[in-house]
Amino acid sequence: MSLVSRYVLGMVLVFITAYAHGTEPDWTDYNAVLEHIRPGNKNGVSLMLVDYKTIRDNGSLDRAYQAFSAFPVSNLAGREEKLAFYINAYNILALKMVADHWPLKSIKDVGSWFSPVWKRPAGELGGKMVTLDEVEHEILRPMGEPRVHMAVVCASVSCPDLRSEPFVAAKLDEQLNDQTTKFLNNSGKGLRVSKETVRVSKIFDWFENDFSGQGGVEAFVRRYRPDLPDYRLKANIPYDWVVNAVQ
Repeated sequence: MSLVSRYVLGMVLVFITAYAHGTEPDWTDYNAVLEHIRPGNKNGVSLMLVDYKTIRDNGSLDRAYQAFSAFPVSNLAGREEKLAFYINAYNILALKMVADHWPLKSIKDVGSWFSPVWKRPAGELGGKMVTLDEVEHEILRPMGEPRVHMAVVCASVSCPDLRSEPFVAAKLDEQLNDQTTKFLNNSGKGLRVSKETVRVSKIFDWFENDFSGQGGVEAFVRRYRPDLPDYRLKANIPYDWVVNAVQ
């Protein structure tokens, strides 16, 4: 085989390998957004707070949105790449929804009773306009990973905390486990023990069926909190929809 033929064959193999393994976006711009979140407290709940005014005014959020919205989703290969991408996409779109209407008290203020924010156009993804509901319920939930409910952030106090790094395929399992552990150790919104009852977030009520493959909500919760007493479990911690913004 000639030198030229070997070179051509090598390039073909590189291309096939790259295609087979997929390609994730460069999340550099999203990392710049995440530099503007910090731990704090709001309404008695410990959480990660977002400086919406800064990420809107300095252009970092718009750059992050432009980068992921232009990304060809057909390049994603495998479950982990798709999960990581769409979790990040949801979170960026939720941030954008708040920043585009800043200032506001709650992300729900963007919508109305007849047209809730979740069903309003949030941004472009894969060449088409999508809503937050579409990303969560039509893309993420059908992928069968209940831990996404600890990773997608609806810009509110009682949501799981916005992670200080993008989700990526290579360490997605570790990141999702960490998100779940942190949420279920946050007594302000994730889990608290009171009056012989283990109380958890209403997230576990709203999406109860998503945990059926994990043995149900209680089995899932106790897997991450094996220290819990043998009390009855109720998914009834009040949900605070106040925006997760820096004071």
